[in-house]
Amino acid sequence: MKHISQKSIEKAISVIDNLDDDQLEEVFEKYALQQETLLAYLMMAPTEYQNEKLEGLLVYYFCLISECFSQEGLTIQEIKEAQIEEHLNPFVEMLDAFFENEDEEIPESYIDQPHLYQFLRMEVSTEDEDGTHFDDETANQLFIVILSMVALMNNVNSEQ
Repeated sequence: MKHISQKSIEKAISVIDNLDDDQLEEVFEKYALQQETLLAYLMMAPTEYQNEKLEGLLVYYFCLISECFSQEGLTIQEIKEAQIEEHLNPFVEMLDAFFENEDEEIPESYIDQPHLYQFLRMEVSTEDEDGTHFDDETANQLFIVILSMVALMNNVNSEQ
């Protein structure tokens, strides 16, 4: 399994963060067309968690994580509903073990993307350069949903 490098994460951040709204919409549409089922799964989270703040964040991180895989030269095969269903029980079991034991190695080994995992942990737990940060509830919800997305994407990637 090829890991997303720190360099690819930094390049993806540079690409996504320097897009204007129209360009970001184009990138979103490109990745959304490739992963319609995955995106539908992700976008259920704001309703399930009753947290509207998640919607925009999920769009941003969906684009960013997709770009990370692209920068690393990995192609993500289309994720199907059956793959999401197969993923859910083991994922929930992993989350239960993680929250029960507070052992960072559990989710990190589950998604098998160490640099991406560390990036996500930092994103949800530290302030941005402008001093903004997520409230605890949003940070936890975002972390869980994006972790699920990375695990699914990692299971269906292949080198270009």
